[in-house]
Amino acid sequence: MRQLLVTGGAGFIGSNFVRYWLAHHADDRLVVLDALTYAGNLESLSGLESLANYQFIHGDICDAELLEEILPENDIDTIVHFAAESHVDRSILGPEAFIRTNVQGTFTLLEAARKAWVNARRGQRLVHVSTDEVFGSLERHEPPFTETSRYRPNSPYAASKAAADHLVRAYFHTYGLPVLTTNCSNNYGPYQFPEKLIPLTIINALENKPIPVYGDGCNVRDWLHVEDHCRGIEAVLAAGEKGQTYSIGASNERENLDIVQQICNCLDGMLPSKRPRRDLITFVTDRPGHDRRYAIDASRMRNELGWHPTYAFADGLEQTVRWYLAHRRWWERVRRGDYRHYYAQQYGVSEA
Repeated sequence: MRQLLVTGGAGFIGSNFVRYWLAHHADDRLVVLDALTYAGNLESLSGLESLANYQFIHGDICDAELLEEILPENDIDTIVHFAAESHVDRSILGPEAFIRTNVQGTFTLLEAARKAWVNARRGQRLVHVSTDEVFGSLERHEPPFTETSRYRPNSPYAASKAAADHLVRAYFHTYGLPVLTTNCSNNYGPYQFPEKLIPLTIINALENKPIPVYGDGCNVRDWLHVEDHCRGIEAVLAAGEKGQTYSIGASNERENLDIVQQICNCLDGMLPSKRPRRDLITFVTDRPGHDRRYAIDASRMRNELGWHPTYAFADGLEQTVRWYLAHRRWWERVRRGDYRHYYAQQYGVSEA
């Protein structure tokens, strides 16, 4: 029986992980910490409130006093650290929040764990969930990223996550803190905030609005279903070697334009419209420092931990489209607040 602290548990990947873990590890207890900033949404955790082994705490990852209370009071032996500012576009518009949350927040969590686990017992683990963006951009001919790839972050977001990765590594080598790091590829699936490519495309296509695509649309990403990611973290917690890094990806490289067109075709099949939704695609000025290609070699996950992705991309994407069709109330509520201002600032057009 584990006592887990899940930071950032009301965000996209965090909320999916919380739901996955409670469904597959009914004897464990989860404490979820989230500051509920623009991308954190309690509705993503709705229906869990009545569970005896679930608790939500509204709090900031940078609040050292709070963290130093939560860990010992709840006898936390496992931490899964999702809490982060994660959108590259927002990091370009305002990098300070990314430094605070991703660097200072990770440092604060590591310090709290170091103090709480000073008399470390067997089984304690802290998984730091990071990104493939810390490795920079790949050329078309280059092999995918591995655990030994050189760090070359190109955005404030990527640089802040790289700094956090280095802190986690240092706390293992300096203090012996039982940490593990995962670097994942682009996730997709339910509960993703509408600013990201796939939900943005789905929603704009549904509402007959322009679908913005950066540059020529040929930027390549390796797409991983969020449930496969959760299973990967589960495998790392179960059998990963402390102090090590694990790359989680689906070997599913797609150009952004291809993704957008596939979503349009999917929606046209489900909900026919007067004109093809591809006609809504609108190319916009590319963002600064836009990495051309990401790809992950997940051989270590397969060979050492027995993990492999289970979702075929076409099936996972169709499932995701159907989820957004069935959960209009969720994404309509999420888009309120500062999202409309951000959208107009980023793409030069009104979201409304």
